[in-house]
Amino acid sequence: MATTSLKIPDELKQRAINSAQQQGMSPHAFMLEAIEQTVLAAEQRATFIAEALAAERDMLESGLGYAAEDVHRYIKARLAGENPERPEATAWQR
Repeated sequence: MATTSLKIPDELKQRAINSAQQQGMSPHAFMLEAIEQTVLAAEQRATFIAEALAAERDMLESGLGYAAEDVHRYIKARLAGENPERPEATAWQR
């Protein structure tokens, strides 16, 4: 395991120590968990953006897309526990 030194403001360090104590953790474990959560969020965001850009490319190449109201209806039905038919892609380019 590599060793890394961080310079953080005294006030932030004290806040981290206080939060760690409130959670029954060591400050070290608290900071590691905070870094892990932030890295995971950044990775998930990067994946989400890459998938959205790929979907946009597919849509532009195929000329097919979904009407927003159809998608909203589908999502609401799924959230309500229903098993609706998926919306059909239609040509959106003219």
